[in-house]
Amino acid sequence: MDLYVERTRVLKGRVRLPASKSYSIRAFMIAACGGRSRIIDSSGCDDARVARQVCARLGARFKKESERIWLVEEKGAGRYPRRVHVRESGTVLRFLLPLLALSGRPCRITGEGTLRGRPNQHLTEVLRRQGVCIRGTGVRESVPIILSGGYFRGGKIPIEGSLSSQFVSALLIACPRLAEDTLLGITGRQIVSADYIRMTEKVLNKAGIRIRRKSARIFWIAGRQKFQGLGNFRIPSDYGLAAFLLAAGALTNSDLILEGCFQDEWPQADAHIFSFLKRMNVDIQRSLTTLRLRGPARLKGGLFSLKDCPDLLPVMAVLGLFAEGKTRLVNVRHARVKESDRVTDLRRELLKIGARIKEKENELIIEPCSRADDFDYRNGRTLDAHHDHRLAMAWSILGLRCGVRVKAIECVSKSYPGFVQDLRCLGAKLKIKR
Repeated sequence: MDLYVERTRVLKGRVRLPASKSYSIRAFMIAACGGRSRIIDSSGCDDARVARQVCARLGARFKKESERIWLVEEKGAGRYPRRVHVRESGTVLRFLLPLLALSGRPCRITGEGTLRGRPNQHLTEVLRRQGVCIRGTGVRESVPIILSGGYFRGGKIPIEGSLSSQFVSALLIACPRLAEDTLLGITGRQIVSADYIRMTEKVLNKAGIRIRRKSARIFWIAGRQKFQGLGNFRIPSDYGLAAFLLAAGALTNSDLILEGCFQDEWPQADAHIFSFLKRMNVDIQRSLTTLRLRGPARLKGGLFSLKDCPDLLPVMAVLGLFAEGKTRLVNVRHARVKESDRVTDLRRELLKIGARIKEKENELIIEPCSRADDFDYRNGRTLDAHHDHRLAMAWSILGLRCGVRVKAIECVSKSYPGFVQDLRCLGAKLKIKR
């Protein structure tokens, strides 16, 4: 399906934001490791559903108490299926591999769509060094991935941290169940997406797991720990998804109220959007239950590091198109191995509207194409999301200013199934054609 977005001058209203996809996946995967959990207001996106399905295959029992609440309980020893399909969820895939390796039993893990070709070699290399017989497809060890035996041992484990934090989080979840203690050390030039590691630590701590940080790169994890369940765990709202609606408000005559659960107790990498928007001259009123924004804002460019929040790259690029002065988005190399190459694919699509955008290996530079007090971009262009949900949402927000056709808009269901409905509810002029 294609989404046609017409220029929209005014947005007004209130919507409820979806729950965090990242916390929902972590909650389900960690709840499945032991104890009892009552997970409240989890995400209904595709990736969260995959996490539930996979955990059920591993032996967890899921019961829906109400539309908003899942009860999760480990049945006992757990099951180890011979085949698991993770659809397009890179997070679920990477969290799953060390958990399956605990059993020493053979298993074939498959995926589809954008997951094919995404790299896993740093994690599979670690598992091989620790005694697991595992092999992925191609040099990047993508899906299908085959486990054919061996046993996952603890000890001193180095893991590369400059490509994805998901490899680190995956080991943090599995290592407490090993027979031996583990000294986990993050290697590489820099640690990217470090806030996602903090998210994993917080959820593990709520489940009774103790991990001692000896430094920013070193973790001591005792073996034979017992997961005690998460108790009542309300999933916070997703700041990364809020970023798209906040950007929409900043680019239009708007009065938006976004409802949700905004507790600083639960860190989110995409919370960087608030400091970014403040620096760009966007004023947001925040409380524990609402975000309010009145637009338009007279946006300012600047230098923004996305080392810890690569998922904000598409929306920040769109905002940069309408900012005064140059916008430099740096430390973006790891955004190349998401659902798409979010650096090259993003630049190529924005060139279609006449954007002045330059790409380097680890940086995007945007110079606004301005004329007087308006911005002179081509209207009505067709932009390809490359099956990437965040590109699709970014192009939709761009369309509010210059009108676009977004190809294959259905990919937004990966993280935000109600995105089009919510945008329309706020007053956006949208049409879907099959």
